Amino acid sequence: MPGENLSRDEAQERGRLLSVDAYDVALDVRSALAHGADADTFRSRTTIRFRCAEPGAATFADLLAPSVTSVTLNGRELDPAAVFDGTRITLAALAAENVLVVDAQCAYSRTGEGLHRFVDPEDGEVYLYTQYEPADSRRVFANFEQPDLKAPFTFEVTAPEGWVVLSNGAQDGAAEDGRHRFATTRPISTYITAVVAGPYHYVSDSYRRTFKDGTTLEIPLGALCRKGLAKYFDADDVFTVTKQGLDFFHDHFDFPYPFGKYDQAFVPEYNLGAMENPGCVTFREEFIFRGKVTEASYERRANVILHEMAHMWFGDLVTMEWWDDLWLKESFADFMGSFALVEATRFTDGWITFANRRKSWAYRADQLPSTHPVTADIRDLEDAKLNFDGITYAKGAAVLKQLVAYVGREAFLEGARRYFKRHAYGNTRLTDLLTVLEETSGRDLAAWSRAWLETAGVNSLTPQVTCDAQDRITELGILQEAAASHPELRPHRVAVGLYRRQDGFAEGGDPALVRYARAEVDVSGPHTVVPELAGLERPELILVNDEDLTYGKVRFDEGSLATLRARLGELADPMARAQCWAALWGLTRDGLMPARDYLDLVRRFAGRETDIGVLQSLHDQAQTALEHYAAPEHRESAGRELAEGALRELRLAEPGSGHQLTWARHVAAVATSPADLQLVQGLLDGTAKIDGLDVDQELRWTLLEPLAAHGLADEAVIAAELARDDTASGRRQQVRCLAARPSAEVKQQAWQAVVESDVLSNALVEATIAGFGQPGQHELLAPYAPRYFEAVERVWRERSIEIGMAVVRGLFPSWLVEHSTLEAADRWLAEHDRAAPALRRLVLEKRDDLARALRAQACDAAAGARP
Repeated sequence: MPGENLSRDEAQERGRLLSVDAYDVALDVRSALAHGADADTFRSRTTIRFRCAEPGAATFADLLAPSVTSVTLNGRELDPAAVFDGTRITLAALAAENVLVVDAQCAYSRTGEGLHRFVDPEDGEVYLYTQYEPADSRRVFANFEQPDLKAPFTFEVTAPEGWVVLSNGAQDGAAEDGRHRFATTRPISTYITAVVAGPYHYVSDSYRRTFKDGTTLEIPLGALCRKGLAKYFDADDVFTVTKQGLDFFHDHFDFPYPFGKYDQAFVPEYNLGAMENPGCVTFREEFIFRGKVTEASYERRANVILHEMAHMWFGDLVTMEWWDDLWLKESFADFMGSFALVEATRFTDGWITFANRRKSWAYRADQLPSTHPVTADIRDLEDAKLNFDGITYAKGAAVLKQLVAYVGREAFLEGARRYFKRHAYGNTRLTDLLTVLEETSGRDLAAWSRAWLETAGVNSLTPQVTCDAQDRITELGILQEAAASHPELRPHRVAVGLYRRQDGFAEGGDPALVRYARAEVDVSGPHTVVPELAGLERPELILVNDEDLTYGKVRFDEGSLATLRARLGELADPMARAQCWAALWGLTRDGLMPARDYLDLVRRFAGRETDIGVLQSLHDQAQTALEHYAAPEHRESAGRELAEGALRELRLAEPGSGHQLTWARHVAAVATSPADLQLVQGLLDGTAKIDGLDVDQELRWTLLEPLAAHGLADEAVIAAELARDDTASGRRQQVRCLAARPSAEVKQQAWQAVVESDVLSNALVEATIAGFGQPGQHELLAPYAPRYFEAVERVWRERSIEIGMAVVRGLFPSWLVEHSTLEAADRWLAEHDRAAPALRRLVLEKRDDLARALRAQACDAAAGARP
């Protein structure tokens, strides 16, 4: 049986043979309200009209379904048992023009793949939504599941009376007998079709735009969520960002939004952040905030809204031909999302978040053994699924940011405008984009593309400075280096900033580190001189890639590093400070700075960080440094110092501020001593107070988890908390806390629920895994290292790819940072050389993280051994 893992070669051959004229898809989801086995499946009837370039040839349609009732090809009934193998329908003796009708029983999903069915524990209501990328629409209707076989779609959905039902197109007239018919779409790919159905809370608005030629565009807007979340739903803010984004893209793209209405559905148990289905965008419902969150959370939601909106042009209107060019949509959406965020919304510091969070994700991915060029070699759908990664998104976006500087903003945007008009409703490759950018910029982009899009790896940039006896710079150069495995030295456009202490710049008039000179330079080859900075006074800090113009790891000369160790908190500019924090974290990850030094910097200077997103990153990184990079003999004292510093900053934070909330969460995360845990318990039960800190339900769960992990909250306590918050979110938090408890029986139950059973939904699998691997529980978890390697191939074979990825990544024995774990991983890789390539890639990535942690621990231990 060929199986469900469609290869690129198969897709190319089918794409050569076929062109698709139309899909009519009729779904009957009234069974969603049934009970037991009757609620497992729904009826799906699909009519596909398509042409074949070679009459008489054979091909196949895709369908993942428990059963097929009938298959009709050109009026001829086919035997389902003969032509359907569980994943594909064989189509032989095709005519020049064909009509295929497939009537099937498809399965509701519990993994977030296909048509997901969710029962709200709060009120028993049932909610449905679809999620397909890269290839799960075949779980809902028969089709040709590849991005280049675009077609218009007409959906009809029969649903329970009173339900809100949405698809890509607007509803065509009133529903009759529960039957909702939707307007036919423009030609789109299968993976961005969508259906949302259930008793959703729906809010409407509209967007109106008059263009220079006098024409007017009106777009109906909708935003929806479960009824249980309606009281928290700030739809007005969602609509505000939506309208700002539509204005921005209309201003710059000169191509009106092409898909009619614009609904945005916030749905439960979602695997992704969001999905760009035209006219019916889906988001994870965690973007509806049940409690107080920081401004960084609102910024992230706005960024995701704009990212998905950019896809309406980059990805939906113009789509990559095959997943090799996934970057043509994801890199552009990631870049344009931040671009629009900064220029069109209240989140004007969005590039700081991009530099600090998105690029950190990219740098990590680009140093893994599985790194790949931005434009990748995607052999099949499993490859495609794994390439939704930090390179395709964040590195590609960073490269595009540099490309804008290279060709010029207007040339870049004019290239985008020509690209949309030239390829509207079609499919493209890398060369199609480069062609229009060369036209608008007058530059030959072939060399740029080879260096930035077609090779993997990240360069490091280190300043080298010499000064004379009068402390004047005689020469300042930039050393560019690359890993031996990926030796490409790239062209970089960078700004070099020189900083020194100046009086009166910091709050209160205290001295601050301020930039006093700046030069832009094109870096090429191993060494580049910056002549404009010669003759200036010796700096205390040299920041290569000031303002974050290029993609590369920043290093420091010895003098600059000494300055940061002493006075990082005095660096006045928030972007420069974020750049320095990111570079210091890179040194720590690379085993070039002891973890204790990084933790000391966080302890001393994180309290002066003004950007809330950067502060949250510092907290996350400090926990990673403590749990994985600190030498074991130093971990206890380092953890105690980190916790003491966190509590100090919590007490100093402005009452009611986002910083106070962030420090409260961090205190809970790093609490280990009896006194710290007593404070956490007091905040939870109300016997301890921090002025201005509102301990709402979301914070209560954050406080409860470390208590459960330290054996201070048993099953009854957790059950009592669930009674306060018996909601979908509360159930997830309960499962996580239950799995966190320090008991061999608890760990066995969690392992059994995730690895040996498929009863849990994707959201509860994720919650169980998150609770299972607690720091400080090494003895309890050690027995699961060999069990992981025994089970992982079977899990990959038997479970859906989404659950398989969650288990392979989440249960890798990262908690056991020992050479024996590394040896076990190496042994598994050596003995399973024929395992699925995607599975091997996941294990290899986790193995690399483990090896990196061991190197970092050795660095930390060596620092402690020095006199």
